[in-house]
Amino acid sequence: MTGIVPDCPCGSQNSYTDCCHRLHCGLITAESAEQLMRSRYSAYKLGLADYLFTTTHPVKQSTHLRQSISDWAEQVEFYRLEILSSWRGQASDKIGKIEFIAHYRQQNQELQLRELSRFKRYRKQWVYLDGEIKK
Repeated sequence: MTGIVPDCPCGSQNSYTDCCHRLHCGLITAESAEQLMRSRYSAYKLGLADYLFTTTHPVKQSTHLRQSISDWAEQVEFYRLEILSSWRGQASDKIGKIEFIAHYRQQNQELQLRELSRFKRYRKQWVYLDGEIKK
C-alpha cells in the first residue's frame, strides 16, 4: 500500500512531509524568512502552538503568548496563503519582511488577514519579530 502524502498547507505544492513537517519536527531550520513564514502559516493551520511560540523572537514571547496562539488557531480554519511581496530575508541577511494574505474561515464567514511581517535572525535562526496588519 502506498500512502498519499497531502500537499503542504503553506501552498508550496510540495508534500507536507517534504516541506513544513521537517521544520515543525526540528529536522531543519528555515533557510529564509519566507520559509519560516510559510511554516508558521502551516503551524497555525495544524494547531502547532509550541512551534509558533518557539519561532517567535524572545522579546515578543509573553507568558500568555502560547495560549493566545492556541486559542486563535482553534477558532479559525485557514485554507489559503498568498505571498504578496518579500524583502531581503535570505540566508545571508539578518532581517526580512514578507507581506501576505492568509485566507481563513471563522463562524461561517470567509475572512482575510493581510500582514507585513518582520523577521530577524536570532542565534543564527530566523524568527518572527512582529507584524503590521494591513487593510
